[in-house]
Amino acid sequence: MIIKTECVRGRVFATQAEANLALFEYIDGFYNSRRIQKRLGYLSPIEFEEKHYADQATAEQANLNTHQPALTS
Repeated sequence: MIIKTECVRGRVFATQAEANLALFEYIDGFYNSRRIQKRLGYLSPIEFEEKHYADQATAEQANLNTHQPALTS
C-alpha cells in the first residue's frame, strides 16, 4: 500500500500499536485533508472547501446586489 509506505519509510516502531497510531495520524492529518485529488479538480479537500464557500459567498453577494433597488438622492 503506497500510503503506508509513505508514512513508515525509514521509521522503526517499538510496537504494532505505535505503528498503527502513526499511520492513523498520517492518514487523518495529512493524506485525507491536504493531498490533492483529481476528482476535486486537483485541489486538496481543504482548498476545495475554501473555494466552494468563497464562490458561494460571492454568488450570494452578487444576488443581493441585483435584487436591491438603486438608492436615489
